[in-house]
Amino acid sequence: MVHLSLIGIGTGDPDHLTLQAIRALNSADLILIPRKGAAKADLADLRRSICAAHVSGPAQVVEFDLPQRDAAATHYLDGVTDWHDAVAASWAQLIATHRPSGGKVALMVWGDPALYDSSLRIAERLRAGGLELRTEVIPGLTSLQLLTAVHAIPLNTLGAPVMITTGRQLRGRGWPDGVDTVVVMLDGDCSFQTLPPEDLTIYWAAYLGMPQQMMLAGPLAGTGSRIREARAAARAEHGWIMDIYLLRRDNLASPAIGPMR
Repeated sequence: MVHLSLIGIGTGDPDHLTLQAIRALNSADLILIPRKGAAKADLADLRRSICAAHVSGPAQVVEFDLPQRDAAATHYLDGVTDWHDAVAASWAQLIATHRPSGGKVALMVWGDPALYDSSLRIAERLRAGGLELRTEVIPGLTSLQLLTAVHAIPLNTLGAPVMITTGRQLRGRGWPDGVDTVVVMLDGDCSFQTLPPEDLTIYWAAYLGMPQQMMLAGPLAGTGSRIREARAAARAEHGWIMDIYLLRRDNLASPAIGPMR
């Protein structure tokens, strides 16, 4: 039996780690740290610093190169499915090599394992492949929570629903019906550009919780271009970027507009 702990670690600030997460890391026999290439070395470095600061147990720490998704795949979902299969195979090989008799395995997940993260789907592939597996989820702070915190805005308007979606969906379907607040994740193309900008306010942030954190907010008509420029410059400087934004109809937007940091 393998006990797999998927541990949410927040979005870049070691202080995001919960006491529950620390206990789970210290009870692990094996901690797996993915490497995503030189451009995203910061992500592995944070996981290493968490282990150095908080892990006092006997866990073996093993790093591995995470398989890359084929961005050129004809069909997006087919490319993602193949990628998840490859990651699952990598996990299975690591577990078979380092914990052949079972035990407790931990993976630190950016943000929270339940919000736009595929760790749970990949773990299910291990079970489907015949591994006797018990999965535990340790929740973590999400970029959505940090976004509303740094801008000091509520996620929802009074009694109203919120849509959480992706840039791909926003580009393909436009503004969703029946909502006044849309949160957009996984958007590498600044998909807010495809919307009529009138009467919309945007709250954007990147590298949340990290030293290079930056944020912009204001009417979409004037702020969208500033975000595109800031995003491109940051990506060129750091080699990668993680960002998120909230769009809200102007009649319901907060009057407090945060500065760029």
